[in-house]
Amino acid sequence: MTMREEIEQAAARYPDQRSAIMPALLIAQKEHGHLPGPVLEEVADILGVERIWVYELATFYTLFHTEPVGMFHLQLCDNVSCMLCGCENLLKHLEDVLGVKKGGTTTDGLFTLSTVECLGACEMAPVMQVGDDYHGDLDIARVDALLDRLRATVRQATGADLAAAGSPGE
Repeated sequence: MTMREEIEQAAARYPDQRSAIMPALLIAQKEHGHLPGPVLEEVADILGVERIWVYELATFYTLFHTEPVGMFHLQLCDNVSCMLCGCENLLKHLEDVLGVKKGGTTTDGLFTLSTVECLGACEMAPVMQVGDDYHGDLDIARVDALLDRLRATVRQATGADLAAAGSPGE
């Protein structure tokens, strides 16, 4: 099934095409990996809605990416609960370990590092979302263990030696 057909099928479940924008964006992002301007315009055209409505949702919600992201998108919450529990130190550590600044992607394409306003999981602050998974009660050791697990996942899938992937100097 083409992206257009999937979007049209999803939109048929809604009485108002504007209500189908989020499901359509999820379909488009799955197809393209991210949502550049031409894809957002295509979604608007398929649904027959104003382009600005599509742009508003795509740029407001952190689950949508208008720029390419790495295989693992590390989204560290920096709202007040996480800030009080040390997210600033975790961000600095992640920047150092991965060799990228906030908003950057490692040269190997494995990790993109972002901060987000709120993940709604204050009870496990500081918290980070990776894909659909939340990781909470983080400290430097837990972050390092998480990065090791993510790299191991790629090694298992590809057989590649990525022990140093994302390290500074690569």
